[in-house]
Amino acid sequence: MGYRKIGTNHVEREKLGILKDILGRYYQSGSEHLFKCPKCQHEKRKLSINLDKGVFKCWVCDYSGLKIANLVKRYGTLSSHSKWAEIDGSVDISSFEDLFLSPAVPERDEVSLPESFVTLTGRDKSFNSRHAHSYLRSRGITRKDILRWKIGYCPDGEYSGRICIPSFDESGDLNYFIARSYGKQFPKYKNPPVSRDIVFNDLYVDWDAPIVLVEGVFDAIVADNAVPILGSTLKEGSALFEKIVRNKATVYMALDPDAAEKEKRIINSLLEYDIKVHKIDVSPYEDVGSMTKAEFDRRKKESTIIDSIHYLYQCLKF
Repeated sequence: MGYRKIGTNHVEREKLGILKDILGRYYQSGSEHLFKCPKCQHEKRKLSINLDKGVFKCWVCDYSGLKIANLVKRYGTLSSHSKWAEIDGSVDISSFEDLFLSPAVPERDEVSLPESFVTLTGRDKSFNSRHAHSYLRSRGITRKDILRWKIGYCPDGEYSGRICIPSFDESGDLNYFIARSYGKQFPKYKNPPVSRDIVFNDLYVDWDAPIVLVEGVFDAIVADNAVPILGSTLKEGSALFEKIVRNKATVYMALDPDAAEKEKRIINSLLEYDIKVHKIDVSPYEDVGSMTKAEFDRRKKESTIIDSIHYLYQCLKF
């Protein structure tokens, strides 16, 4: 069981309580609190957190950060995010320095979750949430998926009768959300009126591993370490394209069968930047979201590596 040093103030106790809910038990060594690392899952408590300095580091996998808030955002719930921000109540001075030391960054659209948003990550299954849970089960979405993607729903308001899946940028800030009807609401998707030029849930993407490009968020839930292009094409200069090229990420293409022409254009662009591309056969399924995870994993293992010559031959053939 974790213990606290004598004289630990109220703010520190509150923060330790949040971290314990997210990471489990800890022990203290001097000014460091050591937890199990949520990234490498090492059996010993090797994630060192210094509340005074506001930093963390895993001594096994080197996962680290200069803001504990980012760790809370990545592995905690929306509730824990809010509690941490409320308790922290501090201004990051480095953000002011960045304004003078870094090139100007375009302003981002302000995004907030619908007022009626209710998380489904808790254990409480109210009457209102039954239809939402039923819809997710029908799509093969598990409780683990709900927790990872922080899925909720809206029982009323502008987004009434819709599953709501938030997206967080690499800093853990909300930048978009998908709202999909689970009843007879029309249209099926009703998303916020902001730019879609984002990397959906960049916070959870492992850029050191191959990524899968899919059409929508429900496809991404099945594919794992996947980024949905949100139905649009992937243009050079877009946030997602630039991130792929910058990280030299290996890409698995798994777009819907009826998006063949769009897929060809994307593959061509990626090959011009020497990105390694694999093609996953999705047919005869309507999309990746229609598959089981086991079926998708099988198809991913059987995917075809695309090179420039092979791609040119396929384009001429079809």
